[in-house]
Amino acid sequence: MSALSLSIVELTAAVRRGELRAVDVLDECLARIDELDHVIRAWVCIDADGAHRAAEAIDARAERDDPRPLLGVPIGVKDIIDVAGLPTLAGSPLRRGHVAERDATIVARLRAAGAIILGKTVTTEWACFDPPPTRNPWSRSHTPGGSSSGSAAAVAARMCPAAIGTQTGGSIVRPAAYCGVAGLKPTFGRVSRSGVLPVSENLDHVGPISKSVAGLALLLNVLAGYDETDPHSSDEETADYTSDMSRKDPPRIGVIEEFFAENSSEEIAEATTAAIGQLRAAGAQVVNIVLPESFAEVIEMHARVMAAEISDVHKQAFAEHPEAFGQSVRSLIETGLAMTQDEYRQALDRREQFADEMADAFGDVDALVTPSTDTTAPDDLATTGRPLFQSPWSFAGLPAATIPCGLGESGLPAGLQLIGREFDEPRLLGAAAWCERVFDFHAKPPLVDG
Repeated sequence: MSALSLSIVELTAAVRRGELRAVDVLDECLARIDELDHVIRAWVCIDADGAHRAAEAIDARAERDDPRPLLGVPIGVKDIIDVAGLPTLAGSPLRRGHVAERDATIVARLRAAGAIILGKTVTTEWACFDPPPTRNPWSRSHTPGGSSSGSAAAVAARMCPAAIGTQTGGSIVRPAAYCGVAGLKPTFGRVSRSGVLPVSENLDHVGPISKSVAGLALLLNVLAGYDETDPHSSDEETADYTSDMSRKDPPRIGVIEEFFAENSSEEIAEATTAAIGQLRAAGAQVVNIVLPESFAEVIEMHARVMAAEISDVHKQAFAEHPEAFGQSVRSLIETGLAMTQDEYRQALDRREQFADEMADAFGDVDALVTPSTDTTAPDDLATTGRPLFQSPWSFAGLPAATIPCGLGESGLPAGLQLIGREFDEPRLLGAAAWCERVFDFHAKPPLVDG
């Protein structure tokens, strides 16, 4: 049995039953990394020794009823998230020589759940827009997206069953969609950011990337929950996010056509129309949703908050070493430094207004639906793509998931994005799992198919 062909749910069950050894699962991942990462460049560093110690400890216990939900699952961690004993470089020369002293809260939760921390995945510089060295497993001339570039590419190339990313604008949903895997940006505050280098205080989210929605749900069960060391962590009650994975009744979905249809490439528009047609034919109730008037300012206001808050994070280092910042992040910081407090406060007010109005826009639907991205992965390694279709939901703090819904004419994956109500990830993930079964997407990147 090849561990790399299994979902997270299947993999951890096989380890628990003794059908797979955790060490063998890990060795398959390490062999795939040795085979492909000189081409994909998804990893900053691999902790093979530490991962082997963790895997051997699981096999030594040999408890068939071990309740840990991620038992034996190797996971990659985006390189703005602290893992004790490993560097957190954030793609920046200013972090050279750094070694984390302790695990971020989410890394500690992953370890406690039986996961094996495989290593650190590549991020764009400071999790912003300057392109990474990572390549898209579907085509090495196309971007994997950003800023969770390595996390999405590693999962797509079957180097690990799952990885952790972060999203300030579109940095989980966009690379997951470009690379043909599933990704989840939870509700703002649902997952702790303690031990995660900040980009934007009011926009940063942490979330999982995996091959399937069931994997996202299982990971969220482990990641979610209040953390007193994170001032933005929510004490909203958590749930069993896997509870609706076998949903039988078709969901009621709200299609947002304006803006998204107007700004989609022909390839994405055709793929989205076909996907919604499949859902409707399978029994989904499809209704059109009208966006609130405040949506007209969302892209501008999101960019304003991000620029103001990242400039606050980096203002001292930028004043001392401006040459050490890439072109895109430098421009963003300069924009933030030039912003007035009134402009910043106005953007935060618009954020609250938009979130309130979106709560009313859902009506009685289970999830809203848009294309995940405006194009398939661009054939341009100087860009990570545009966050145009993802940043509204980061701005509002609403949960959003992407699932692959097919291949475009280019042969690259197209994704469908589902947006849920605040803290209603169970319903969102249930609807996404139902859609995933309808699409039955099993295509793999050419590199993986041999």
